[in-house]
Amino acid sequence: MVKEKGLTMSIARLALTVPALAVMLLLAVAMQGGTLSEAWAQSAEQPPASSEGPVGGAVPGNSLGTTSDADQWRAIRGGLQGSVSIPDTKSGVLIQSGGEGWRSIRNGPLMTYGSWVLLGTIILLALFYLIRGRIRLEKGPSGILIERFGGLERSVHWMTAVSFILLALTGINILWGRHVLLPVVGPEVFSALTLGGKYAHNFLAFPFMLGVLLMFVLWVGQNIPNRHDLVWFAKGGGMFSKHSHPPARKFNGGQKIIFWAVVLGGLSLSLSGISLMFPFEFALWQKTFAFLNIFGTDLPDSVSPIMEMQFSSLWHSILAIVMFAVILAHIYIGTLGMEGAFDAMGSGYVDENWAREHHNVWVEELQQKPDRSSGNSSRAQPAE
Repeated sequence: MVKEKGLTMSIARLALTVPALAVMLLLAVAMQGGTLSEAWAQSAEQPPASSEGPVGGAVPGNSLGTTSDADQWRAIRGGLQGSVSIPDTKSGVLIQSGGEGWRSIRNGPLMTYGSWVLLGTIILLALFYLIRGRIRLEKGPSGILIERFGGLERSVHWMTAVSFILLALTGINILWGRHVLLPVVGPEVFSALTLGGKYAHNFLAFPFMLGVLLMFVLWVGQNIPNRHDLVWFAKGGGMFSKHSHPPARKFNGGQKIIFWAVVLGGLSLSLSGISLMFPFEFALWQKTFAFLNIFGTDLPDSVSPIMEMQFSSLWHSILAIVMFAVILAHIYIGTLGMEGAFDAMGSGYVDENWAREHHNVWVEELQQKPDRSSGNSSRAQPAE
């Protein structure tokens, strides 16, 4: 009896609810200024929806408009800016076709040619080592050491070098990691490494930028090109033949190329990196294009905020790959490629014979300067 009574009450509630909904619907139509008949007649004028597609330019059912305007859709495809009620006006762009171009370049030529640049650099350095071997001291160590770099100089160098290597490794993972590292370590480990690498990449950028600035302040005066550099380049820096040591001051022609590549490349790399860390805050590319157009180039006059980010991303990656290839050659010469070269940034002292073979003009200038502490004209000291 209880179940029957409950079923009866449910049916009664349903019977009362349906008429109530109908009354509410009628009141709503009346408040809109129309009647049921008018509303029905108005909807009857709409042509029935059809799956046959537009006929004569008309969209069936007027659900998308009265005409199919090809020009309008081309404009939308081209990035037409609409209006939105939220503060982010960039959301008014329905389709940003530049994203397809950015993706095709990043996942196509950038990754392909970037791989060849880095792998090609490693292969060339390996071949050079097999053919030339390690560049050794012709006269052997003299047992007398000369101070080449002080503590501040070495600290700046290693801060810049370590931060750049870590930036390069985390950047390589961002660009190639999902294709190379992900299949090896699995999604969980790869996700953790990439997330940690992303934060490391952002924060390590600041010591790198500081290091580039300090390197410029410390060494710009000694990296101005001079006549000795022409001789150095003419003889290939003495890299390809023995008993050939072109004259050089504290920095030879090759080291000056490294210096300016790091300073100028590091500056551009830093600017594009800051643009990516603080998106939509800078219009670097529009200003750059406007400046270059003064010299007759035909670059875009207007660059949208989204395009700014895409240009910065591509340029940041391209420049980083080129700089990494240059630094790989620098690391090779400073470690495996040349005997005694690492000591310059390791202990700060180099053997006198090494200094005379690779930087003879610098040694002569150094010996002509009086030592303030002892009054001697040489800063050499015996090795312990």
